[in-house]
Amino acid sequence: MRDLADAQAAAGHMVGIVCDSTTGGEFEERLFEQMKDTLALGVHRTPMQRHVGPGDLASARRTYRIIKELRPDVLHGHGAKGGAYARLFGSLLRVSRSRVARLYSPHGGSLHYDESTATGKLFFALERFMARFTDCLLFVSDYERRTYRRKVGEPPVPNALVYNGLRASEFGPVIARPGAADLLYIGMMRDLKGPDIFIDALAAAGPRLGRVPSAVMVGDGDDLPRYHAQVKRLGLEASVQFLRPMPAREAFTLAALVVVPSRAEAMPYIVLEALAAAKPMIATAVGGIPEIFGPGSPALIRPDAVELAGKMSEALADLVAYSRLMPDGADLRARFGADVMAAEIEKAYFAALNA
Repeated sequence: MRDLADAQAAAGHMVGIVCDSTTGGEFEERLFEQMKDTLALGVHRTPMQRHVGPGDLASARRTYRIIKELRPDVLHGHGAKGGAYARLFGSLLRVSRSRVARLYSPHGGSLHYDESTATGKLFFALERFMARFTDCLLFVSDYERRTYRRKVGEPPVPNALVYNGLRASEFGPVIARPGAADLLYIGMMRDLKGPDIFIDALAAAGPRLGRVPSAVMVGDGDDLPRYHAQVKRLGLEASVQFLRPMPAREAFTLAALVVVPSRAEAMPYIVLEALAAAKPMIATAVGGIPEIFGPGSPALIRPDAVELAGKMSEALADLVAYSRLMPDGADLRARFGADVMAAEIEKAYFAALNA
């Protein structure tokens, strides 16, 4: 969203961000601070809980007041909660104004639920209901679009696939510094992202390599203490270093090989960032990740610690040869550039406004 907002502001649009204030830390605060001067409509942070609950009423009132004051022509909601707010509040604004385009990018969220469960059925019924308040759906991966069709139904409104994009400055090799670790995990410290799989795989890779691979784990989250305990339980304290969140390209200098062991994803930026930095990597074949690598890529695995351990051992045994298996950099730039992303989304905005 930062890359998109920057590109839209550079194109002359008046852009603002309204988002949650309860997640993130110092690193995220610095990122928002850097953006404030470039966004004409500012950055507005207010408490928004991830899951549905009583606090949503107060959160909705606060968020609506902010949006009503900003009087946007376009409301683009990201994720289930953002999508609900954008579409409901955009509809309320239409009571007094005729031109408010309401767009929604699912980004996983409610689409992760099992459609056979009561919770899943409830969320997908809500998605079908909310479609009537939607002018356009923007999917960040074909996987998400297919999942939406399977679990929610064929979208009754215009929809498009627009891949996430990186700025031109993010395409360029990042070299591991002297004494760098073997492996890097960077992301949220929660089971959905697979830090526990990563740690178990480190332990399992040791006997295959004849040594325990060294690793750096960068990130934060409520489950972080549990991963510290897992490392201690497996006797990996000397091999694993935990660090606070930092810019991805800075983190890439800390290790030779990047690992993304997620159990579920939409179209993760960290995969694009690592490949744009010419970092060899291992990733799970979940969500939209195979769309980045291409079908049948040997870099893709199941979210399984034993399989990951085998791939770690294989890659570290000959990292130069393994690096040749990564996607072509020029092709990545053509498909996943921020300029491409911003142009396609701008096209969707004007189409929704004209309709």
